[in-house]
Amino acid sequence: MPKIVLINGDGIGAEVIPAAHQVLAALDLPLEFVYANAGFGTFEKTGNALPDETIELCLSADSALFGATQSPMTKVDGYKSPILQLRRRFDLFANLRPAQREAIDLLIVRENTEGMYSGRERLEDDGETAILERVITRKASERIVRAACEQARSRRSKLTIVHKANVLKETCGLFRRVALDVTAQYPDLQVNELLVDTAAMVLVQDAPRFDVIVTTNLFGDILSDLAAGLTGGLGIAASANVGAGRFGVFEPVHGSAPDIAGQGIADPRAAILSAALMLDHLGYADAATKLRAVTYATPHTGSTTDTVAAILHHLN
Repeated sequence: MPKIVLINGDGIGAEVIPAAHQVLAALDLPLEFVYANAGFGTFEKTGNALPDETIELCLSADSALFGATQSPMTKVDGYKSPILQLRRRFDLFANLRPAQREAIDLLIVRENTEGMYSGRERLEDDGETAILERVITRKASERIVRAACEQARSRRSKLTIVHKANVLKETCGLFRRVALDVTAQYPDLQVNELLVDTAAMVLVQDAPRFDVIVTTNLFGDILSDLAAGLTGGLGIAASANVGAGRFGVFEPVHGSAPDIAGQGIADPRAAILSAALMLDHLGYADAATKLRAVTYATPHTGSTTDTVAAILHHLN
């Protein structure tokens, strides 16, 4: 029986993860659920944003459904983002972000472990200069492009490589060269490439032309939020963090939304759609397809509880 760790995190995570749990339980699948703690609130209480006991539960589980993290805007001594820690601890190198609405049905495959989010930052000149090192490796580029190719094969067999190699000639240049080498091994795919700024424009002008987009960490983060804006907003933006192993972390993209936390108005659909991605990952494809269709077809009522009730009604 697959074991799922439920992590509320911060803010509205405490509302949307139990909502997703309620929907998953209604599917009557052989799933085991256990709750665990992580997030900035956990850090304030314990001094650790991702407690050892949470990691141990994840090590014994098949997947985690993660709510939200309230990451501070300024550096806080000792605080490390729990979602970044989970990605690195379990080598969840692929971030999958689908966007679907009417004629738009695309998937952004974002490299999840390096790039601008590699953590190599420093101050120089007595704090007057901030420097960030962008890390791109052949290994990480190869495996993320290969993962994107496999995703494209399971969809409409179209893949777009997104980069900025005309300016970032070494880092994006390496990513581009590796991507073209890997995609050459998939002659069944229709492959093209776009500069990231051009990709943003074309997404707005003609999003239905895209099937799968593969790109580096920061570019993927930005483009996936743009895609969410074109398909209904962050309230229905789901994501998966997966790697070579069975364990994956699935999370709504919307963040902790502290301005509405505790009011009972959070949209639970992104968490529920993330749960559908998790069901796909665990091998329950039919249940995932049904849950996804019902969730996309159900508008948010303005009440978390009522939206869940509407989804449950249409599932039964």
